[in-house]
Amino acid sequence: MRVHVQNPANETLFPITPEQWAAAVARAPDMADLEVSYADDDAGFAAALPQADALLTWVKEVHTRIAVPRLALPERLKVIFCTSAGVDRLLPLGEWLPPGVALLNNRGTHAAKAGEFGIMALLMLANHLPVFAHDARAGRWAPRFGSVLAGRTVCVVGLGSLGGAVAAWAKQFGMHVIGVRHSAAPHESCHEVVSQADLETVLPRSEFLVIACPLTPQTQGLFDRRRLALLPQGGKVVNIGRGALWDQEAACNLLDAGHLAGCVTDVAVPEPLPQEHRLWRTPGMFVTPHMSADDPGTYNDRSLDIFFENLRALRQGAPLPNRIRPERGY
Repeated sequence: MRVHVQNPANETLFPITPEQWAAAVARAPDMADLEVSYADDDAGFAAALPQADALLTWVKEVHTRIAVPRLALPERLKVIFCTSAGVDRLLPLGEWLPPGVALLNNRGTHAAKAGEFGIMALLMLANHLPVFAHDARAGRWAPRFGSVLAGRTVCVVGLGSLGGAVAAWAKQFGMHVIGVRHSAAPHESCHEVVSQADLETVLPRSEFLVIACPLTPQTQGLFDRRRLALLPQGGKVVNIGRGALWDQEAACNLLDAGHLAGCVTDVAVPEPLPQEHRLWRTPGMFVTPHMSADDPGTYNDRSLDIFFENLRALRQGAPLPNRIRPERGY
């Protein structure tokens, strides 16, 4: 089986390297027979793709090289593995992805980092850090006092690897954890779980809200002004999903009005966020530049392990654990 790795041009932080590949094969000796090629340019991609059984690359590379130009894929290609969990920019898949090609993501890579970032954000909000950051820029000394997380309620929307990891930390800190996902099936880190259809029934009793669901046509704009306003007075929001999941202008308005007490967002519309954008300057809004779930020290190693897990399933004729379901978009 031949695998082609297409790195983005000029990528310096997260390129898949031959050294990382060799280390991954050492962890998975049954993958030692794989042939692998690497490229980061147009010529390398054009030369390698016709010979590839599997393509390992970034979502943005799939978007610009395959999905947008509607590139005809070679018949021998069976797998496209994206080194990202979110593939929303590739939807709808039916417009470009042949039925015989499995699109995979690296779901599971982000859990540890996202979980730590999420609990950090909850602790920041519990201790008014977004407000203090704004005060610090103004040189303003204005004490506020926070309380411990134990006994307080958090609603985690999306219980995949990101939201599930945040829920696990929140439970360890003694919070009452309400999970929201596609179905109301129980989750080990949640005290209760409701389906997305019942989201509005739990928001009024959730002091904290963590948005960690995938961006799909069904979740785009899920948290509009009306739903954000359902949070109790003094509600606090963390968004580690996608900027288009919430109405960021409404969040700023609710902060200015005093209904929300603080927000931490790792995502925005657009990205990068312009210097003059309101999110940077709204008191109580703390912005990080889409870095919450990516650990340079482990990201590619874990992604390659997941890639090999899926190739192993393919060899065995088993379902591929990271296959994107077109009807759901994740």
